Amino acid sequence: MHKIKLRKIGNSVGVVLPKELLEQHQFEQGDEVYAVSSTEGVELRRYDPEVAKQLETGRSVAKRYRTALRELAK
Repeated sequence: MHKIKLRKIGNSVGVVLPKELLEQHQFEQGDEVYAVSSTEGVELRRYDPEVAKQLETGRSVAKRYRTALRELAK
């Protein structure tokens, strides 16, 4: 487990990951990651273009069938 401090970066707040953690997960500067909320807190996951495509498809379907999905949820 790594203790990480939040730091002010310009007008934002950022997380600086320790070198050991970056090496362990093979993250490099410029890599894109997802920040995912979980019951345990926040998880960082490697960006996967296929997962991004699937998420966008899901959002599109949910938007298109919003009314039907609301009715089914009752």
